Amino acid sequence: MLGSANPWSPNWRPDPSGRRLAAIRMARRGGLLAAVLFAPVGAAGMALLPAIDPLVGTHASVLAGLAALAGVGLLGAGLAPAAVGSRVDGLAVGIALAVGVPVAAVTSAMIGTWLAGSALEGFDAGGRLAGQVLRSGVNGAVNLAPLIALASGAWVVVVRRWGLPPEA
Repeated sequence: MLGSANPWSPNWRPDPSGRRLAAIRMARRGGLLAAVLFAPVGAAGMALLPAIDPLVGTHASVLAGLAALAGVGLLGAGLAPAAVGSRVDGLAVGIALAVGVPVAAVTSAMIGTWLAGSALEGFDAGGRLAGQVLRSGVNGAVNLAPLIALASGAWVVVVRRWGLPPEA
């Protein structure tokens, strides 16, 4: 057993095999790659779909998009170490990413929109804006499903390439 992953834990022990550090690096790379690959998908969705609220400016849409990328990055970081296993694992992780990306993006954007809208206009306005983000996000996920599947497949291929041992 490698011991606890928390270095402040009394049971923490160094990992001489380097597996823990490799998993941390893979998670970081997977999260960054997910954010980079899905940013154009989100931008296409924001450009093609109608605006959420005509009174809300472009700045609010950009902030919602950044919040959505944070959720997608976290999902990519969490799934990256699992994608390196067998081909079946890669397929399962690709499906999980394709299904989870819209959920993570819309949820993060809704939370950010509700917080910002509630702080600026009150709780009623924040709730109304969050509902509009949910409706628009679900419609966008359905319309952008082919792009989401393509980006998920590319993510799995790149993460699996990163996880291959170096050739001897």
